[in-house]
Amino acid sequence: MERINIVVVGLHFGRCMLESNMIDGPGAAYIKVTGVCDLNAPLAAELAQKYGVRAYASLNEVLADPTVPAVALFTGPIGRAKLVEKIIRAGKDVMTTKPFELDPEAALAVLRLAKSLGRVVHLNSPNPLLPADLTQMSQWHTEFKLGRPIAANFQVWCSYREPADNSWYDDWDRCPVAPIFRLGIYALNDIVYFLGEPESVQVTHSRIFTGRPTPDNGILTIRFQNGALASVFASFCISGDFPYANTTTFNFEHGSIFRNVGPHVDSKAGRLELVTGGPAAVITRVAKPEGEWSGGYQWANFQRALSGEKLAGEISPEQIVAAVRIIAAMAKAQHSGRTEMV
Repeated sequence: MERINIVVVGLHFGRCMLESNMIDGPGAAYIKVTGVCDLNAPLAAELAQKYGVRAYASLNEVLADPTVPAVALFTGPIGRAKLVEKIIRAGKDVMTTKPFELDPEAALAVLRLAKSLGRVVHLNSPNPLLPADLTQMSQWHTEFKLGRPIAANFQVWCSYREPADNSWYDDWDRCPVAPIFRLGIYALNDIVYFLGEPESVQVTHSRIFTGRPTPDNGILTIRFQNGALASVFASFCISGDFPYANTTTFNFEHGSIFRNVGPHVDSKAGRLELVTGGPAAVITRVAKPEGEWSGGYQWANFQRALSGEKLAGEISPEQIVAAVRIIAAMAKAQHSGRTEMV
């Protein structure tokens, strides 16, 4: 199967994606970067020269190029739905990133439009197809009859000491509760998969080391319609051997599943553990499922979809937007200090 020609639009984050994921990384076997585009023309020119690709002056110029079937859209999330609509109406497909949007209604409308037009819109969280870790966890849930969900606790951290730079990261409305919006979003998509329909949220946050006006330390709590509860802790304040581990505990009626839990878990390798059963018959299982885990870019599935293959079990627009609705409620809660309905 031939690699898909793709142009990267938005080089603030797109530069990182080029270097880690697209030129020589896991996407290189499935896509071929043929161009870059950014409002910062010198940056686009620099990266175009570095990678031997074309620098486009605008998104319109990208969309007018018949040799480009797909766009990797790495602009900020605010207003992304409008850009996605512009791209798919031009007959091109999209790979983008989390968080998809801040406006849930705009997000749902453009994802439904993509379906109606037969266009592909994929992102890394939630993944288009159930990733390896969630697949294993789902199998355990069924095999061991774990029952109804009770709670989920998620932690993710890294060590940033960021200065203010007038980007959307500095804006409370465009980047609500920054560590949750930028890092904790992965948790929301995974938690919703197991816990169901969210009902309400609360949030607390602080600024410890950051030079930005937005927080660098935050906790989001979520109540679900079925009574399950979840907490999401995300921080830019903590150093350690395994940042971005997405440590999660899922508690069910008849057991618990632990993902990357413990001080010696290598987040790059990944580890799942199941504990279930009564006091006299405890059952444990440990797994390290192969394949892309939650939060990774499923470039192979993107290539398959663009080749015309129908992906069985592909995530729905409504599932993608569930986490966007939580974020929108969180954005209200950061100002009100109250419980906000989702």
